[in-house]
Amino acid sequence: MSHHDQPDQAATLALWEADEARVRERLAAPGVSRLDQIAHLDGLGFFEAVSRGELPSIPIGMSMDFCAVHFEHGQAVFQGRPSNKFLNPMGTIHGGWMATLLDSAVACAIHTTLPVGVGYTTAELKISYVRALTPKVPLVRAIGQVINAGRKVGFAEGRLVGPDGKLYAHATTTCVVLQRD
Repeated sequence: MSHHDQPDQAATLALWEADEARVRERLAAPGVSRLDQIAHLDGLGFFEAVSRGELPSIPIGMSMDFCAVHFEHGQAVFQGRPSNKFLNPMGTIHGGWMATLLDSAVACAIHTTLPVGVGYTTAELKISYVRALTPKVPLVRAIGQVINAGRKVGFAEGRLVGPDGKLYAHATTTCVVLQRD
């Protein structure tokens, strides 16, 4: 990377910080939504309601220091802070933290495509680690994108990237769509 790339990285980091601040100021306390709160919502509507603070925020995001910063049909973006509390014994961010962030992005990307009354569960998650991640990287984004969402199975892929555009890990998932009986 040349020194000419630094302003772009700084601008991206500032944008990501602003996105997270905007999201976090609206989030409700972590918790689990009741069925009567969500029964009328499709997948994207569920995440929009969480983002507006109308439903509890996602508990794992609090404990693992990440949050959703963007949803649209077929896409979910989560942002996390790789800090010392997620280090492995070798001094890099534990692969499980990276996998959790990617799992959230790819599974929720599929969730955004689901109609009212339909759920899903992850059947398979594959992670490929591209490079070590350290706390020197202030933020990362897991960007999940649907490949194909059918009535019975959904497929998505995701990329974990830093504000400089570097790829740290890649994931694919297969989710089983659960129809209401």
